[in-house]
Amino acid sequence: MITVSEAYKREILREVPGISKKNVLVEPARRETGPAHGLGALYIYKKDPEAVIVTEAADRLVRPIPVYLKTLEAAAKVAFENKIMVAMGVKPRYAHTGLGHIKKGKEWKVVDGIKFYELAEFVEKPPIELAEKYTASGEYFWNAGQFVWRADTILASLEKNAPEVSSRLKQIEKRLGSVFEKMTLRKVYKSMPKIAIDYAVAEKDKNFLVVEGDFHWTDIGDWKEVWENLPQDKDNNVIIDGGGSEGRVINIDTSETLVHTDGRLIAMIDVDDIAIVDTQDVLLVCKKSQAQSVKKIVEQLKKEGEKYV
Repeated sequence: MITVSEAYKREILREVPGISKKNVLVEPARRETGPAHGLGALYIYKKDPEAVIVTEAADRLVRPIPVYLKTLEAAAKVAFENKIMVAMGVKPRYAHTGLGHIKKGKEWKVVDGIKFYELAEFVEKPPIELAEKYTASGEYFWNAGQFVWRADTILASLEKNAPEVSSRLKQIEKRLGSVFEKMTLRKVYKSMPKIAIDYAVAEKDKNFLVVEGDFHWTDIGDWKEVWENLPQDKDNNVIIDGGGSEGRVINIDTSETLVHTDGRLIAMIDVDDIAIVDTQDVLLVCKKSQAQSVKKIVEQLKKEGEKYV
């Protein structure tokens, strides 16, 4: 398991006490998902050269779990036997502008009742007009950002498609198990290029299939999805007491709204379909449909060097 800080490592071990401390790696620097996937694969490969890796993210909800696990097991079988990489595609529930998409090719095979397709192309996050066309066509999946592959297969793909990442992983590999391992990891990893696994591998390598995820899947890094997946009141509002401080919310003629309060009184009058997120540092107000645009604010604050990011 790869995480970005010692604090997160402690939280992981608290939440999942069955995981060995040795199996939770902390990135010495944030270098995006390409190097992170590569580092995880490297350590796993050293333990088992034929290991199959199922990549997971911390901010996902899926149901029903048995269908999800059956899909992953079939994907693991295909990845192991064919030395091919498998991308998870999820049937779109609506036109989503905050997710990349995967266009499926012709059907490859049905394995244990799970459909696999040739992968036609990965598509960047689309504007709403294009997202609507993708969803209506039935030819596109949401890109769940989740992959199943053998450790040796992904390392070989990084060597071919992302040599700057691969060369640094090989430097780290030489020191694994030695007294210089931690020092080498810190020094070399910090020199890694910042690159997402999609750009490093997925959009370049043709050794891919897409598996159809026929289950409910959601990315709860989006406030709209948080609203959809929490209990709602009679007006379809969701109230989250973020600080456990019994923050008060007055609602007059408001519906379809998510409110995250951190203690202050929040009063709403005749506003619908919005997200209000109040913390000690920042107040966010936006349409739920534009929740993904919060990233633009983060980018602007980073440029301005604000303390909030």
